[in-house]
Amino acid sequence: MDDPRLTPARPEVAARYLQGKVKAARFADGETFAVIAALAPLREAPRADAMLQTEALRGERVTVYDRPGRDSPSHGWAWGQLDSDGYVGWLPEAALGPPGPPPTHKVTALRTFGFPGPSIKQPPRAALPLGAMLAITRSADGFAVTDDGLYLPAQHLAPRDQAAPDFVAVAESFVGTPYLWGGKSSFGIDCSGLVQVALTAGGIGAPRDSDMQEESLGADVPLAQIAQLRRGDLVFWKGHVAIARDAATLVHANAFHMATAIEPTREAVARIQAAGCPVRRIKRL
Repeated sequence: MDDPRLTPARPEVAARYLQGKVKAARFADGETFAVIAALAPLREAPRADAMLQTEALRGERVTVYDRPGRDSPSHGWAWGQLDSDGYVGWLPEAALGPPGPPPTHKVTALRTFGFPGPSIKQPPRAALPLGAMLAITRSADGFAVTDDGLYLPAQHLAPRDQAAPDFVAVAESFVGTPYLWGGKSSFGIDCSGLVQVALTAGGIGAPRDSDMQEESLGADVPLAQIAQLRRGDLVFWKGHVAIARDAATLVHANAFHMATAIEPTREAVARIQAAGCPVRRIKRL
């Protein structure tokens, strides 16, 4: 069976390209939108209290297949698929807008502010996370100006295709960030979100969830070599992933610390194994 996290199909509606492969009351071609909010929650159901599955960052494209009308209890929500990693779910319609010009730059600071003009003394209009993508049209007094008139500190941006030289350093910059199931920013992040955000910053595509990352990233390293980890190795448990900083320490977002933390590998392995989850895989990129 196709993974429902990555398959835009419900009994009510499915993507047109799935016609003949899945059953649905109707099939839709889909319409492209852009995330215009700094962060958009993607939830498993069209309710503000539904589980957060992941987050979409400003500038991401979304193919929307369903926008319930005003007479529906789901009105105000859009059901679709993120173009970046293929994740499917419900997003608030207010977080989406017309695609506009393609993004040219991305935020490389952990977070930054967008001001209404070229002055840091003005109240900011937006707080944008690392990885948010923007269409920059010009420069003004040390600021980069977006197509919709936001002024951002130029030193907090880089061209969209510029990769960070060390994705582990990107992950380390999140230390202290609160743990948030489904989170993907310095306002809150989970284990696989940290891996995805860091790898993306380093120019490496990565799926969203830890089981997907375990299956698709890197090459296997024998478990017996866990004492010889290299920087950038990924260590997987059931439902959890951490990034090796060196042979002796890991960085990971975890619910034990309720934060992104650096932890001795031996201690993390022993603690998680005592909870019933031994290390099951090590992958080297």
